Amino acid sequence: VQLQASGGGLVQAGGSLRLSCAASGRTLSTGWFRQAPGKEREFVAAISWNSGRTVYADSVKGRFTISRDNAKNTVYLQMNSLKPEDTAVYYCAADRRPLWAGISITEADYGSWGQGTLVTVSS
Repeated sequence: VQLQASGGGLVQAGGSLRLSCAASGRTLSTGWFRQAPGKEREFVAAISWNSGRTVYADSVKGRFTISRDNAKNTVYLQMNSLKPEDTAVYYCAADRRPLWAGISITEADYGSWGQGTLVTVSS
């Protein structure tokens, strides 16, 4: 499966953006990660295949919402109350483990990385 992230852009602090991750086929759990300049890639949010479970990094909890539309093979990341420290390239990826393995926040459990979309939050 191939994933394509989109929806990034320039926004002022306090603003909102919605990222989309379109997959070429069905995926199990799907995650969003981000990499800020000069930093390592970090986990942001993940959602199980049936939307029954979601998990968030503490830094985005209460501000970001992950959702999915399996009919469209698309996962979304609604980002509200954006802060300058949210500036990063955002990537989506598909969990490559079996369904029974549950949801993961570990980068190594994900594959089929999309090319990333840049989010820039100005102060």
